[in-house]
Amino acid sequence: MTDIASPPFLLPRLALRLDRRLLAWLSLLALSALAIILKADLPWLQAFPKAWSLPTSDWLNLVLAPLVAVSRSLSRLISAALTVPMTGLKDLLQQAPWSVTLLVFTLAAWRAAGWRTMFFTALSLFYIVVVGYWRETMNTLALVGLAIPISVVLGFALGALARRSVRLQALVQPALDFMQTVPAFAYLIPILLIFGFGPVVGLITSIIYAVPPMVRNTMLGLERVPPELIESGRMSGCTAAQEFWWVRVPSALPQLVIGLNQTTMAAFSMVIIAAIIGGFQDIGWEVLSTMRKAQFGQSLIAGLAIALLAMVLDRITQGLADRRGGSDGSGMNGRRAAVIAVLMLIAVFSLSFVVEPLWQWPRSWVVYPAEPLNQAVNWLTQHYGVAMEGFKRHVLFYFLLPLKIGLVRTIAPMSWGFAFTFEGMLAYWVVLCAAVLGLGAAFGWRAGLALLLIGTFIFHGATGLPWPVFMAVVAFLAFRAGGWPTALFALLAQGFLLLSGFWQLAMLSVYLCAAAAVICILLGAALGIAAARRGGVSRLLRPVNDALQTMPQFVLLIPLLMLFKVGDFTALLAIILYAIVPMIRYTEAGLRNVPPTLIEAGRAMGCTEHQLFWQVRLPQALPEILLGINQTIMFSLAMLVIAALVGTTDLGQEVYIALGKADAGLGLAAGIGMALIAMTADRILQHAAARRRRALGLA
Repeated sequence: MTDIASPPFLLPRLALRLDRRLLAWLSLLALSALAIILKADLPWLQAFPKAWSLPTSDWLNLVLAPLVAVSRSLSRLISAALTVPMTGLKDLLQQAPWSVTLLVFTLAAWRAAGWRTMFFTALSLFYIVVVGYWRETMNTLALVGLAIPISVVLGFALGALARRSVRLQALVQPALDFMQTVPAFAYLIPILLIFGFGPVVGLITSIIYAVPPMVRNTMLGLERVPPELIESGRMSGCTAAQEFWWVRVPSALPQLVIGLNQTTMAAFSMVIIAAIIGGFQDIGWEVLSTMRKAQFGQSLIAGLAIALLAMVLDRITQGLADRRGGSDGSGMNGRRAAVIAVLMLIAVFSLSFVVEPLWQWPRSWVVYPAEPLNQAVNWLTQHYGVAMEGFKRHVLFYFLLPLKIGLVRTIAPMSWGFAFTFEGMLAYWVVLCAAVLGLGAAFGWRAGLALLLIGTFIFHGATGLPWPVFMAVVAFLAFRAGGWPTALFALLAQGFLLLSGFWQLAMLSVYLCAAAAVICILLGAALGIAAARRGGVSRLLRPVNDALQTMPQFVLLIPLLMLFKVGDFTALLAIILYAIVPMIRYTEAGLRNVPPTLIEAGRAMGCTEHQLFWQVRLPQALPEILLGINQTIMFSLAMLVIAALVGTTDLGQEVYIALGKADAGLGLAAGIGMALIAMTADRILQHAAARRRRALGLA
């Protein structure tokens, strides 16, 4: 019998390789410690000199100025071309009876996803009618209803072309990352300079943001077409065009419909921003105007209208994506269902001529519970204001400030009640080193090393670490995750932030994003695990997740502002509310999608439920959980610009300053900086997830 065990001479090589990895980390730590020790004598290690910075904003303005001048004639043509269908769709939706429009959406929901979605759609749209926001919602629907098909067509065309060309795909991928990670406010300034204010500018901004999901899903769907289907089409004599439209596209259709779903949600997320730059009395403008007046009840009612409309379209498109073959959610023959739908529409349309409230809901019937909501917030502030202020102070002093400026500057008599003496610092490092050694002995040197990095970061804070140390650690993590290309990208991204003079602002963004991500990961993972284990918890969390993800981010700020005022704590809560959703969903999906054969094998080996979770389910779900962490970080960074409205002083605030000055170069440079932070984190986590998948033998 052949011995398949590893030869003895391979063991020293393996040990040497492990020692080299550990040696590389120890060398990095030694150089980092040297930089930290020398930063007092070499101030440039702590604060990058302004004299060494490059005028990135001025250079971008020089590039943008001729482009704006040349493109103005073309912009007028595009504006005119988009204004006509947008105005026509708006007029059609405004003049149609609300009852007919409601019935159209209800029947579409019934055909796409069944009775439950039909009732949800009817109740959601009826809420919009009853609170008196039907006209504004139809204006929003006109904008979104035009942005979605344009985004779908452009995204499908670009995705199909990129799938056929490796070179084009290499250009498209970073462009998609840039479009989705640069804050909309950053590229808003050059768009405003080209197109001016107006609804068309909001439409164009929505299209830019909504195209990438369709491109990605088109590429993914066409990539997954089975080769045997393509060969079958070629053997049948199909031309290249016939093969594409009759073989590839039908096979990729489920993934394309998922792209439609994600494009729809992306377009809705831009509704408020579209209102800022020229909305035409739509529901986004209602949210924005009430938010400016700090009217919580009014903004919540209007924001809920946007969320419900987004969830309706989400349920319909998701139902289309889940359909298989010729079946649909209604469970009825297609011709029979079509006849019933047409008869119902004719009946309701005819009846609306006779019964006036079916055409236009009377103002006297409007129910608008804004004032009770405002009173509820005021009552909460009056009775629990002291407790909330105490909670805020504890989070600031014991969590946020250590991450921001470090324990060495946070611990003081006025904050912690005692001074951080030399003996206290020495005790901190002794305890940390002991914990590192203990954790390393129990779980391996990587776990101990991770604890050492975290402890060092907390001691010095994001703004207290020397910039070479932070750059080196991130670059080394990128190298360990994805090799030299990822490490080079991380170095270039950080180099841009450093040379553009944005390093300190970037560190403030990193600190706040890291604080929110830690809470989202811990809390979101716990909720995702509970949802995966109990169906009732999952059903309870789903509408909450939908509301948090579709509710305009601006609306989330209103109650937080009223309860906790401006500051980093309010921004932290707003980011958590928005960014926790993907962590919950990916954790639940990963645990639910563990192959049943593995679970049965574990039970056959005598594993308890506790052992099944920690040794079977969790390791198998780890790639999805890592993707959830990735998306949580992306969502946190996306929310930073919105959080800048409540007093943060990071890159997001710089974008707002540029918007106020109409400084396209400054806004774009700050936006690029935020995008580079997001793309660096994305690449590191994506490669880590891919490595874990390969280790588990997953595709």
